[in-house]
Amino acid sequence: MFKNADGVRQWGSEKFALAVRPNPGLFGRMKWTWTGLRTWAVLGLLAGWIGCMTVPETGRRQFNLMSSGEEMQLGFSEFDKMKKQVPLNKDPKLNAMVERVGKRIAAVASPSMPEAQWEFVVFESKDANAFCLPGGKVGVYTGIFPITQTEEGLATVIGHEVAHAVARHGGERMSTAMALNVIGTLGGAAAAKSRYAELFNQLYAPVTQVGVALPHSRGQESEADRIGLLYMARAGYRPEAAVEFWQRFGEYNRRQGNQTPWFLRTHPLDDARVAELKQRMPEARAQFKAQ
Repeated sequence: MFKNADGVRQWGSEKFALAVRPNPGLFGRMKWTWTGLRTWAVLGLLAGWIGCMTVPETGRRQFNLMSSGEEMQLGFSEFDKMKKQVPLNKDPKLNAMVERVGKRIAAVASPSMPEAQWEFVVFESKDANAFCLPGGKVGVYTGIFPITQTEEGLATVIGHEVAHAVARHGGERMSTAMALNVIGTLGGAAAAKSRYAELFNQLYAPVTQVGVALPHSRGQESEADRIGLLYMARAGYRPEAAVEFWQRFGEYNRRQGNQTPWFLRTHPLDDARVAELKQRMPEARAQFKAQ
């Protein structure tokens, strides 16, 4: 999505137990038993083995504890809710364009998401936004069309959003959030009886947000830009149109008066985004196939 708010929903919760004994020892005021150390070492290795996956196109290793099936079911459920709660646009030309562009992007993305059940819906909303939920459920808000302007601009948007789904960024964000929650719980327990307890409780959330969650989100956005650029090129849309779209989107953001400092943003700065896309252009041009 293009908004600076992630809107990520967390489903369910897990309880974790740690075999520790509150005694002064080597690790401050918490003494870890040998059994506890072995247990958490095994669990850590298991989580790393199960949770590490490779992102298509970029080859980046990611931490994701969710299965693709779980992600798809959540995507289907949320999309059904949205179609009941958000008005649907009835303009046949707009819907036909989104369907046409969406299918071309889906055709080149499907090898990396073969189980997707593609669906393309235009929602009536002033928000300049779009999304692709796991499983290939694509939504485009009418507020984005004044910025996309052309089918190539729309291909930029849909390519970017489909890239998020293919790279399984939603499940990765949820897994990271769960991991940070566990670390915070364990750290809080370890610090509870020390003089650093209050300091830990005050700093853990903001430090992990600025130092981990937000940079991770910006990294995902850049990755989606890169993958989306390749998808639109393979689908027969000029990759240069992506630069043109993001320049228009940057101007839109400036008119909205967004002055959020870069380190507090969930998305890259618009100028940095355009510069990175220009650097990626030779790779995309090499895969461009006019249709």
